[in-house]
Amino acid sequence: MRVARVLTRLNLGGPARQVLASDPELLARGHDVRVLCGTPEPGEGDLADALAHAGVEVRRIPGLVRGIGPRALLAGRGARRALEAELRDFAPDIVHTHASKAGALGRAAARPAVPGAARVHTFHGHVLEGYFAAPLSLALQELERRAARRTDRVVAVSEATRADLARLGVAPRDAIEVSPPGLDLGALLALDADRRGGCPFRRAHAIPPDEPLVGVLGRLAPVKRPRLALRIFARVAASEFPRAHVVFAGDGAERGGLEADVAALPPSLAGRVHLVGALSDVVPFHRAIDVLLGTSSSEGMPVAMIEAAAAARPVVSTAVGGVPELVRPGVTGLLAAEEEGLVAALAALLGDPDQRASLGARARRIARERHSAAALCDRLLGIYERALASRARAGDTPPA
Repeated sequence: MRVARVLTRLNLGGPARQVLASDPELLARGHDVRVLCGTPEPGEGDLADALAHAGVEVRRIPGLVRGIGPRALLAGRGARRALEAELRDFAPDIVHTHASKAGALGRAAARPAVPGAARVHTFHGHVLEGYFAAPLSLALQELERRAARRTDRVVAVSEATRADLARLGVAPRDAIEVSPPGLDLGALLALDADRRGGCPFRRAHAIPPDEPLVGVLGRLAPVKRPRLALRIFARVAASEFPRAHVVFAGDGAERGGLEADVAALPPSLAGRVHLVGALSDVVPFHRAIDVLLGTSSSEGMPVAMIEAAAAARPVVSTAVGGVPELVRPGVTGLLAAEEEGLVAALAALLGDPDQRASLGARARRIARERHSAAALCDRLLGIYERALASRARAGDTPPA
């Protein structure tokens, strides 16, 4: 099977990490894969070299960029032409697109370039409501409905995302498959839960080995609400846990505001806040932390929480999107709907090492069974085979 994967960029976010997990596994099973992508924005990191090192061919597509403004739309015309040329050259059996921009351009390019190829599109969450003004949101919803009618398999990373897509009329619920994320978890599963042998990440950032450390991992973007995470940490650390630290691993538009908030803290507290930028290797981060804190207002199914689970680290998070499917309250972590609840949950875990260990151990077992690279590859191959079978039953006729 020949698979062309199309995504906007191979940054350090969830879709790219899943590609880094699944595509080398697909190669190992005898399939041919080519990744077509744009270039990440500054500070986002880039996994293209890691993917190429694993044997997966990566082709850069000029103009394949995020956004819907005039410049992005103009660049998109060139990106579509480039995608058409690459797809004709590769002649895939499957064109698998990810997220909104790459999904629109990739599926549009596939129609004339490889009309016989099956088209698969994955929603890693969505921006169809709550991100833009109502008229633009409605227009985007209609565009996704039209694109879905020309797609052989629509995939969501969580049941919550599937429910949203069905509610918004993108596709009927029974026409949307759910494929939870999978990652290369080997190094995380091998970590000692108690950090025996020291912790280089803590030493590098002058964090003592016996002081509590909260981790926040992901883009510093408005939807992730890193400034809320800082506020929650500050409330907990200023009173009950005067030795606790927090580390923010990521970069993005909210960095300036976050830095200003840190500067406004009392010096004794500001010195325990560490902004380390984007990390290409998250294993040392997960080894160092005691709890992962998530404060997003919207999520598909966050890979940072899967990674934390594999490292036997519990999660405290907002109960949004697919998070409750991943973080089971009282089993693998704690969830809350608002700031007060998050403060209480974080304080509870920081003050109870035994509970952290118990939650983390159960989280690790679930991650190993459900979210490995092999498990993701199995799910994708099933989706691809069903897409090809439905195309064959239709007489190799492209979706209308």
